[in-house]
Amino acid sequence: MLFDSCLQSRLEEAKMNSKDRKFVIKSDGTRVPFEYGKVRRTCMRAGASRKLATIIANRIAGQIRQDTDTREVYRMVLRALSSEDAGRVVRHRYRLKESIMRLGPSGTKFEEFVARILEARGYQILSLRSEIGGECVRHEVDISAHCKEDNKNYMIECKYHSLQGIFTGIKESLYTHARFLDLREHFDAEMLVTNTKVSEDVMTYSSCIGQEILSWRYPRDRGLERLIEENGLYPLTILPLSKNEVLVFYKIGISMAKDLLSRDPVDLSRKTGISASRIRSLQDLTREIIS
Repeated sequence: MLFDSCLQSRLEEAKMNSKDRKFVIKSDGTRVPFEYGKVRRTCMRAGASRKLATIIANRIAGQIRQDTDTREVYRMVLRALSSEDAGRVVRHRYRLKESIMRLGPSGTKFEEFVARILEARGYQILSLRSEIGGECVRHEVDISAHCKEDNKNYMIECKYHSLQGIFTGIKESLYTHARFLDLREHFDAEMLVTNTKVSEDVMTYSSCIGQEILSWRYPRDRGLERLIEENGLYPLTILPLSKNEVLVFYKIGISMAKDLLSRDPVDLSRKTGISASRIRSLQDLTREIIS
């Protein structure tokens, strides 16, 4: 039965992709075919049932116009999810990449965010944004961490982007490796972490020199988004908060959505000026998102 269901899904996807093929425009200006299956898969990755994901993908396929901007496709999916009762929580998870880009504009919060994720993976964070003398010059290292699993000290470079459509390229990988070589007296290994996808050159080069990469969708099935989802480490910005509310929570040390769950609503209200009922609502939504 499962095989039949998967086969039917693939046949349906092929039919939707081939019928009246339409194209979309990516943020870099590239014109590519609209992928019905990609919409369906991303909805399911965000927690939608197969039935709901199919409903959403069918709706988008029926509404999309020739050469629609991919950002508009994204907004169409969010609107479609909002219109379905079962899509309320899925809608927030679907916004994960966007919510990380709202951590900025500087990379400071992203570095702290990465440190939390690495801790969940078993790393001991030794320092954040520390200045360390190399063989030739001094460097500000984003994160220094010890990995218990391989007993190595890591120099970790974080590359944060707050705009859609940007890849992290070979320049960042080369830069990270050059710094590591100058600091090899202090570190055993290097890692480049970014909130975007990395280029094919980065994948090839990093594999050649032994540089670890943690990025959006890479390594396959162990990328940044998967670690966030598995550990429930969604950024605070995944919640429907105003900029002022985000800043107020940041000021009292709350940067992850799950950080809200260990706090008393009344006490939080007193410290932030946000109503206790609003905080309880955010806590309830957080529980649904990380469940």
